[in-house]
Amino acid sequence: MSDKKGDLISYRPDIKLLDATIRDGGLVNDFRFSDEFVKTLYETNVKAGVEYMEFGYKASKELFDVNAFGKWKFCDEEDIRAIVGDNNTDLKLTVMADVGRCDFKKDIIPSDESVIDTIRIATYTHQMPGALEMIDYCHDLGYETTINIMAISASKDEDVKKSIELAVESPVDVIYLVDSYGSLYPEQVRELTKMYCEAAEAKGKKVGVHMHNNQQLAFANTIEGIAYGASYADATMSGMGRGAGNCYMEQMLSFLKNPNYKLSPALKFVEKYIAEEKAKGSVWGYDTPYMMTGALNRHPRAAIAFIKEGNTDYDGLYQDLLNELS
Repeated sequence: MSDKKGDLISYRPDIKLLDATIRDGGLVNDFRFSDEFVKTLYETNVKAGVEYMEFGYKASKELFDVNAFGKWKFCDEEDIRAIVGDNNTDLKLTVMADVGRCDFKKDIIPSDESVIDTIRIATYTHQMPGALEMIDYCHDLGYETTINIMAISASKDEDVKKSIELAVESPVDVIYLVDSYGSLYPEQVRELTKMYCEAAEAKGKKVGVHMHNNQQLAFANTIEGIAYGASYADATMSGMGRGAGNCYMEQMLSFLKNPNYKLSPALKFVEKYIAEEKAKGSVWGYDTPYMMTGALNRHPRAAIAFIKEGNTDYDGLYQDLLNELS
């Protein structure tokens, strides 16, 4: 018996796309996007029918040097409003808050005073108590919330299961399956999605997927996740994101059969603005070193440093990674 929800030619109205270009892409260029880039991306998402757009992080100005990053590391209310005004559109706006890296009680204001709709709380399994506190706090302020449990491929199965159990008992709206290392394969995504959905649906929650492209599987894993019940899918323009990058928004818009989705606005954005970003020296996307860290289920930091140095000793990197594992 298949657990699939729908098929390749059907339209599922529960599926929502979230554009994470500024947030995940900001990890490539220290969040130094021009206002024109962000404004045009916002307008592009509205025209394309994308449901959510993430502006960046709510990072602590005590922990991070404001001068070392662009403003989307911090997402001050006035900076977002300078782009969207009162956001009189159907596009919902989100920011991400990392457990332990934000001053959420100081920097997150009540939702009725903010143009932000959703706070996405990023956590590792060992930080769940802090994540639950943040979920309660943001929910009480009136926000929709998600919990993005990171690096599950490197976490113990029982820790992942316990984290999901705790999350579904909280007021969170969406629980995200996150492949931080780009290490998962579609078969694993299928089983994990079914596990997440079974727990989430019993408590009226939704499940989302956020995939990285270290093994060129971000798109495959994303559509596998939604095929087996996930409702929310993260993507970025041309996959812009840390290291190997993410699932391509253009690919999702061309694949999903939602009559509200329009591919042309995204293609026009990619043609001009993503090309300009690459011309400035921003580097992301699949490369052999990322394949190695993905296949070995390692954090991509070693591959990021390797590529930044212009190193081409692929087998040397591979042996180093194997030695780390042993």
